[in-house]
Amino acid sequence: MDIRRLSDELEIGGLLSTYARAVDTKDWELYRSVFTEDAQIDYSSAGAVVGGRDEVVDWFTANFGVIPWSMHYITNVEILDRSADSATVRAMFYNPMQLPGVDGISACGGYYHHELVRAPDGWRSRSLREENVWFTNGPA
Repeated sequence: MDIRRLSDELEIGGLLSTYARAVDTKDWELYRSVFTEDAQIDYSSAGAVVGGRDEVVDWFTANFGVIPWSMHYITNVEILDRSADSATVRAMFYNPMQLPGVDGISACGGYYHHELVRAPDGWRSRSLREENVWFTNGPA
């Protein structure tokens, strides 16, 4: 394994950790920093928004604040295809959360599918598609 590849893997893992922290802390400026300005994001499998980065931030700002807490775990990060300046990444997620009006902990899990590009200041996602596979104790 060469140093560049190892460095890319560490940076990409760090980007996904930043994504999780941004969503869980509701830090939407930090969330924006994970994506390119023209990124397309698709949360439709969870019944949520599809759109550009700023459109998704607007939706999160209006809708995600009612969730008292969430805690994303992102694991099994696979770089499926990588060139000098782009990478296709699939990662599993597990997300326990407290939903308003629901007793106990709710949770969901699935996959994140990212198309990443190397920007001057590091890797950024130009496309994210969430593939929500399961949900327990969801809202009525």
